[in-house]
Amino acid sequence: MTYGKSRPLDTAALPPPEDRQRNVCPTPSEMRILRQTSDTPTRIKPRKSQSERRLILSKRSALLFSLLLSLAVAISAQAQGKPKPSPTPPIDDDAPVKVFTEEVRLPVIAVDQFGHYDPTVVPEDILILEDGVAQQIASVRRIPANVVLVLDTGGELSGLGGISKRTSLTRDVALELLRRLSVNTSVAAMQFNNSVTVLQPWTTDRQSLVKALKTKLSSGKRARFADAVAAAAELLKDRPEGTRHVVFITDGVDTPGGKIDRAQAFKKLAATRSTIHIISYTALVREKPPKAAGADAIRQVPVSRDPISSNDPTLPPGTTRSPAYVYHTITFDPAMKRQRKAYEADVKNSQQVLTTLAQETGGQIFLPISGEQMLEQAREAAREIGSEYVVTYRPKRALAFSTPGEYRKIEVASRRVGLSLRSRRGYVVPSPADEGKR
Repeated sequence: MTYGKSRPLDTAALPPPEDRQRNVCPTPSEMRILRQTSDTPTRIKPRKSQSERRLILSKRSALLFSLLLSLAVAISAQAQGKPKPSPTPPIDDDAPVKVFTEEVRLPVIAVDQFGHYDPTVVPEDILILEDGVAQQIASVRRIPANVVLVLDTGGELSGLGGISKRTSLTRDVALELLRRLSVNTSVAAMQFNNSVTVLQPWTTDRQSLVKALKTKLSSGKRARFADAVAAAAELLKDRPEGTRHVVFITDGVDTPGGKIDRAQAFKKLAATRSTIHIISYTALVREKPPKAAGADAIRQVPVSRDPISSNDPTLPPGTTRSPAYVYHTITFDPAMKRQRKAYEADVKNSQQVLTTLAQETGGQIFLPISGEQMLEQAREAAREIGSEYVVTYRPKRALAFSTPGEYRKIEVASRRVGLSLRSRRGYVVPSPADEGKR
């Protein structure tokens, strides 16, 4: 044997291939032959047993499971840290969009040169000054009105002439007004006597209103006028601004002992920015009735019921020995006369207050002197309500910069020759809570 040189492989010395595949570990002779075929000796690792391979596989599976578990925990913690997006609500294309803007709705009556209500008014015909500053008018239109009927059925005390307000006449006037209002006008009716009662809530059903006026109206000894004014203000506060009307059929006399002071009641009504129309009894109850035939004749009456002195056979018929004379046919009890005198003074004062109230709000007071005139003026009040315009403008001095309860003066003038305009003299800035109800 020569060292350092290789010699050819003797394949005959190797075992058959099938034997090599069956042996798990090479034989010593095979190891010697393999070392001889290469300059670099090759180490052949022995094959592991089946139990060792299972142990290795289980360790690898445990390691893989721990890695997967750690990854899942990390992903879960990251997902919990992020806020979940809220679902987007569906978009309703038909839903109305509410836009809150500052605007003033001013009721305006327009009359032409012939005294007729003018139906052709446009924004260019009107000039509005708020606290002396001209305003830019946005629109002039007609909107269905909301009317509260306030009927006085209490304290039917006659005046000096013997004429008094009557529940039956009040009912007839209210029914006549109702017949003349537009069919799309919303109406509520109330009465006041010993207390205030709502006869019919808001409705456009004329039959229901007529039935309520014919079946629910009643009279009482007292007249809670101030309480009725406050109740009317409560009914109006939820109605659209610019369309609010109150029609009083009353003498305006208030019986003491009500729930609210008269001045406070008027303040609440002014805050609603409604138009006040008054069909007043104040002139009617002071009107003297026509004298009967022979009422001015002076006649003699007996001084007693003694048949001897009353019927003296020695004197002409109708005369007595101690005569007494009367003028007219009516004599007054002194206490009743004082009461009627006081009532007449209250009526005069009430007429002044009611006139100021109507003029301040852009309405009108009617002073009929008979039942026929009351019916006619009820029709006139209905025509005025139906002819009213609603003028809208955005005040140049924002309402947000005003304190609630601030009074702003309004002046309305015509830019067209022959056109006369009438509106309220001012308005009270509402509080934010009231502004949201408009």
